[in-house]
Amino acid sequence: MKLASKLKTLFVLLLTGACSFAFAQEVDEETRPVTFAFVTDMHISDGSANNGDLELCIKDINSQKEIEFVIFGGDNTDFGTDKELGIVKSIMDGLTIPYYVVAGNHDANWSESGCNTFLKTFGYEHFCFEKGGWRFMGCNSGPDMRMAPALIPRESMVWLKSVKEPKKTIFINHYGADSTMLNYFEVAREIKRLDGRFMIGGHWHHNHTRDFCGLPGVTCRSSYVRDHGNAGYNIVRVYADSITLSNRQIYGTEGTSAVELAPWYKRKLNHVVDTVTYDEHGLPGDYPWMRYDVNDKYDFVKSEWEFQDDANIVAGLARDNKKAYYTTASGYLRAVSLKNGKRVWSQKFGGKIFSTPALCGKYLVFGCTDGFIYAVKPSNGKVIWKYEVGKAVVASPAIYKDMVYIGASDNVFRKLDLKTGELVWKYEGVAGHAAATPFVDDDQVVFGTWGRRLYSLDPETGKLQWSWQSHNGSRMISPASTAILKTHGRIFVAVPDRRVFALDAKTGQELFWVRGGRDAIGLSEDGNRVYDKTMFGRVLSFNADVALEGPAAPVQKNVMNPEENEVQKLGSWMLPGEKLNWDAPNYSGYEIAPTALVECGGTLFIPTDKGNILALDSNTGEFVWAHKISVALVNPMQIWKEGNRIKVLAATMDGVVTLLSLPLEK
Repeated sequence: MKLASKLKTLFVLLLTGACSFAFAQEVDEETRPVTFAFVTDMHISDGSANNGDLELCIKDINSQKEIEFVIFGGDNTDFGTDKELGIVKSIMDGLTIPYYVVAGNHDANWSESGCNTFLKTFGYEHFCFEKGGWRFMGCNSGPDMRMAPALIPRESMVWLKSVKEPKKTIFINHYGADSTMLNYFEVAREIKRLDGRFMIGGHWHHNHTRDFCGLPGVTCRSSYVRDHGNAGYNIVRVYADSITLSNRQIYGTEGTSAVELAPWYKRKLNHVVDTVTYDEHGLPGDYPWMRYDVNDKYDFVKSEWEFQDDANIVAGLARDNKKAYYTTASGYLRAVSLKNGKRVWSQKFGGKIFSTPALCGKYLVFGCTDGFIYAVKPSNGKVIWKYEVGKAVVASPAIYKDMVYIGASDNVFRKLDLKTGELVWKYEGVAGHAAATPFVDDDQVVFGTWGRRLYSLDPETGKLQWSWQSHNGSRMISPASTAILKTHGRIFVAVPDRRVFALDAKTGQELFWVRGGRDAIGLSEDGNRVYDKTMFGRVLSFNADVALEGPAAPVQKNVMNPEENEVQKLGSWMLPGEKLNWDAPNYSGYEIAPTALVECGGTLFIPTDKGNILALDSNTGEFVWAHKISVALVNPMQIWKEGNRIKVLAATMDGVVTLLSLPLEK
């Protein structure tokens, strides 16, 4: 290259706001890097200032001829709603160059469509393409629809394992492959097998250098002003054997000024040899949580059978005397033999399924993200009837006296006839979408939503009896994933602000609250005690009929339904420690599984977000045993007595299904 040409190149780079470093070295077609923009953690929502910040980034990217494509690194939306996905897609479509998108936890965890709209909007959940001698691979990251640490879905792991050819690879995921991701070691191992040399993520909103099980990588800044004082993103340049990342900062509400700072990250990208030592179960030496050797220590807990599905399982199971039934995130309803775990039948439906099936006689009922509620035959999975709603159905049904009660994402709660699927009544105008199983008895139907609401309806007419609203203003602090317990004339729910609330079942008046975890509570077999798992390694037990004490709460107009001029108590009284039956460690450490606790035969079964089931003495809180199923969230369990043994039917988010058996008397 002639001297004049070199000087011209340097002048142009400086003029466009690049610093004096600015890659002033000679650039020709043979040494030109693959250059792309990495934009992440935009958190788009209706009316948010973040939307304008992303628009500034798009405008700035379009002004730069060097950038060849854009990768969006997850948390594209704030709550994963259909509307938010539509907004972010319309902004992304303003790009004049190709772009690729992966989903983050905010796109997946609270999705009203069960992540179906992301798939429909972008057309894929993982991508793979080649550019400049490099392969770029990316996939979504959960947790899907349930609070837990990150997890690359089983479907994506199957895809990753199906790629055979090693080739210089850069891998993109919202999280990095470290202990913030439950299957981090499996992900890193596969990437290294494929000659992965670098990993790029987001989630933490700031630029950080990382090491992912020996695989070099980074997590990057968010796009919006609030985190950094300016909108911006990273420009990534990938050379034949090296990589650099530079922070591109945009100033002014119109984006009239922008500057690319000197690279904050530079590294040679060599082949990574996997030097990690794995045990017989595939866990690395640095695995920080309970390991499978706990199963040898408590070997009286037997696994009668176990298998690994090829998709995430993000719901509980149903069972009869011969079969167990479960749904998958890949859209299957499956039946397996309770005797040996062998598959009996499998039926595919039109969308992902996150609904726990309910079984009653000849009817197996569940909701699907294709917008239908289905009743099928337990004998073969053939559809008996289906009822169409306006949006996805991610909630689970309750069946009571031959009636089906279920919420949906179209802001409607319905009662259907079990035998015909005909609508009996519907309650409209629900705030937020329902995602869990309602409670039903002769007196009321109670369900929660991601609109911070808990509703009680008349089971005969569907008329509103009362409603309650969680205190925190964030829609993420909602009684939506909690089990709903009713006993001694009280409703108990857990809310992610780390409190369990007791409400008067007839009026919805708030009585008292107890410190707790996100969503995980349970009821004793006799209905006299409530169990409450905190987020920090403890479990509490208290009497459901505990006497009310303390100062009276101020009475206010019901903020849920001011037009009905109802009243409720707000924040009335905290249950003091001396009122607890016991307060015990659960030996799990920091733990956020929303799955309900279950008591059976004097044992309290505690499911965790890392694939473990812990057992405490339900009378004393003393630790009894632990068993590890997998590394991912344990879904709602089926537990029952059979002869002199207890049976535990459980599935985990990464697709492991098992039947455990243990003696009733230990």
